[in-house]
Amino acid sequence: MAMEDADRKTEVVLLACGSFNPITNMHLRLFELAKDYFHETGKYKVIKGIISPVGDAYKKKGLISANHRVTMAKLATKNSDWVEVDDWESCQSEWLETLKVLRYHHQKLLSPDVTNNLQDAVPLTKLGRKRKQEPNRHDPIKKKNQSPDVKSVPQVILLCGSDMLESFGIPNLWKLEDITEIVEKHGLVCISRAGNNVQKFIYESDILWRHKNNIHLVEEWITNDISSTKIRRALRRGQSIRYLVPDGVRAYIEKNNLYSPDSEDRNAGLVLAPLQKYASDSKN
Repeated sequence: MAMEDADRKTEVVLLACGSFNPITNMHLRLFELAKDYFHETGKYKVIKGIISPVGDAYKKKGLISANHRVTMAKLATKNSDWVEVDDWESCQSEWLETLKVLRYHHQKLLSPDVTNNLQDAVPLTKLGRKRKQEPNRHDPIKKKNQSPDVKSVPQVILLCGSDMLESFGIPNLWKLEDITEIVEKHGLVCISRAGNNVQKFIYESDILWRHKNNIHLVEEWITNDISSTKIRRALRRGQSIRYLVPDGVRAYIEKNNLYSPDSEDRNAGLVLAPLQKYASDSKN
């Protein structure tokens, strides 16, 4: 019976997108907290975690090269048996919307030999299912009321902190249709501190409220206030970051002298890629 229950669990892949500038112990804790939450529901089995650092074209102030950020993320996860780093997003010459990264990883689960072509990243029709493209595909089309015995494709869920969720409310940072597809077709899990106003934010958003069953809120009871911004500030001031980032990351930063007042001024005065793109789109 226990085996049958295990077979019924929805398999989940957790995807975290962001700068990881640098990756910290807090980023890694998000994965552990989300995994615990999903397993405690008894309905899900987390099979993998993916860290996808943003590309250089994001143009965020103080963002060092993707090559360094990916390398640090790989050092941070080298001892993990379930969290890995994917550099597909960071290798793109243009900034990619988070939704496209979600689509890409869902497609990759459908076809492990997927090419890096963005055209492969098609929208889903509902949670965990890919939209049918051509009517003459070789895959048998299942009837609506048919419950297939075959295992469904794992659900790729966006993992984030409350700051990312609340950034949905910043004008021109996200497209409304992207937010809708993320919460409706993929779902997200948000780690927030106890007493945070995330629930209020969801209540005040019609889109998020409509799909609130696909938004998993996880309270972080053992609070951790580590952030990449604070790590960079400490490094600029010559202060220790030991025990705030994995040892391999700390050694890499020191060896390459990565964060300085000069690096913090990188991209200064430039408009963040999504703001530039969506603001110009709204004018057209």
